Amino acid sequence: MVEGTERSERRTEIAPPGFSWASRRILCSGALVSLLVCALLVPGSLLGQSLTAQEAVDLYGAAWAEPDEERRRGLLERAWAEDGVYTDPTAEVKGREALVAHIGGFLEQAQGGRIVITSQVDHHHGTRLRFSWAMQSAAGQTLAEGMDYGELDEDGRLKLIVGFFGPFPPLESE
Repeated sequence: MVEGTERSERRTEIAPPGFSWASRRILCSGALVSLLVCALLVPGSLLGQSLTAQEAVDLYGAAWAEPDEERRRGLLERAWAEDGVYTDPTAEVKGREALVAHIGGFLEQAQGGRIVITSQVDHHHGTRLRFSWAMQSAAGQTLAEGMDYGELDEDGRLKLIVGFFGPFPPLESE
């Protein structure tokens, strides 16, 4: 028997019934492509990898501009811890579903306005971060600016955001 033929026969024995090695290769390469596409489209999706601080904030920021509740929920499922806490001078919201609703209320009141992230994420000690943002009108005019401080959980999801509006207050003169 020719050596190449022997190898081919062994492969046929191992391959599932009805699948040639060629079709198995096509199936496997298709699965590999799907896995790679998933990894590119869903940060942190391979092997339980966590999000980076920047990825979490980018997804969170996208949620503040997403009028569709289901898409907003999907963004927050990736970026926000289920029991995360959001607070700013006007609100305190506990839990992912409550944040989905809170952002929806903001977007409804803003009538086409949105929040946009205006800086890179500054982070240290693995879990602590800050970034700046702006509230924009439907026409893109900046109406307000602020900064958020936050913390990430062990999966890289945001578990705390503390928002501040406007610039820091000046020191009092003596």
